[in-house]
Amino acid sequence: MKRAYTRAQGLEDLLRKRILVLDGAMGTMIQRFKLSEAQYRGERFADFHKDVQGNNELLSLTRPDVIRDIHEGYLAAGSDLIETNTFGATRVAQDDYEMAHLVREMNLASAQLARAACDKYSTPDKPRFACGALGPTPRTASISPDVNDPGARNIDFEQLRATYYEQVQALVEGGVDLLLVETIFDTLNAKAALFAIDEYFEDSGERLPLIISGTVTDASGRILSGQTVSAFWHSVRHSEPLAVGLNCALGAALMRPYLQELAKVAADTYISCYPNAGLPNPMSDTGFDETPDVTSRLLHEFAAEGMVNIVGGCCGTTPDHIGAIARAVARDARRALAEVDA
Repeated sequence: MKRAYTRAQGLEDLLRKRILVLDGAMGTMIQRFKLSEAQYRGERFADFHKDVQGNNELLSLTRPDVIRDIHEGYLAAGSDLIETNTFGATRVAQDDYEMAHLVREMNLASAQLARAACDKYSTPDKPRFACGALGPTPRTASISPDVNDPGARNIDFEQLRATYYEQVQALVEGGVDLLLVETIFDTLNAKAALFAIDEYFEDSGERLPLIISGTVTDASGRILSGQTVSAFWHSVRHSEPLAVGLNCALGAALMRPYLQELAKVAADTYISCYPNAGLPNPMSDTGFDETPDVTSRLLHEFAAEGMVNIVGGCCGTTPDHIGAIARAVARDARRALAEVDA
């Protein structure tokens, strides 16, 4: 392998000792800056022919100071792991802005920003890790975009594989420590990402740890493409992830039964959980209704029940939430693995 296993092994060593803390929402924090169209564009894209406000991944190129500030805010709050600003940095997503040609540059710059922040905050006693984030893309391979034509598709497996391969290559070259396939609502999309990751590992001779995180969309207990949590796990376990978990769509209280199910079936794999800050609330400062003390209390309960190894926050969470979570789980025992700890 081209890269030494030092940092990856350090991550696994920490997981055997304690619960690790992931960062919180990127989009929520970007919204706090109230950036204008001109600020999203910067000088480089001042004359671009299409509106780009809302293209958060572009900020890694035009406003790296904003992304750096967000990363450092979460690290200062106690995050062990931070995600790159690449949730939508794929050709499929960037086509909406006609910026697909910038995808490699976006991922490389985002990885370098996260890497630099982690290096700045790492100490021998508390190393920090950069997670290369791969989002679900706005198109799905399993679900028709046309309610009148269930068989219609606007993307296929090969297109997804190619776009994820490009993203993975740039993230790894940019210096991430691990990869995170997250907010999975279509398992076929996720399998394309996993295929691309494995293909890149084979091509490069480099292999990084992997976290896979699914999204239960409602009280049915299923992801959007129809799988139960157990079925989802069995369809992705072949990739042998370091951790598997749930994020987004639900707050921690509603996520509890699905996390319990996942922790039971994935007994030999670490479990991650980073819920939204409760339900959407337009009157709240973050757009969600849970304060840091509520979210942290719920995740502490998950830890006390022996369900989690990695905790953090998704939509609506801030450095205040992450700081409260870090303090809440600091003394909690990490979840034991069936085989490793037998």
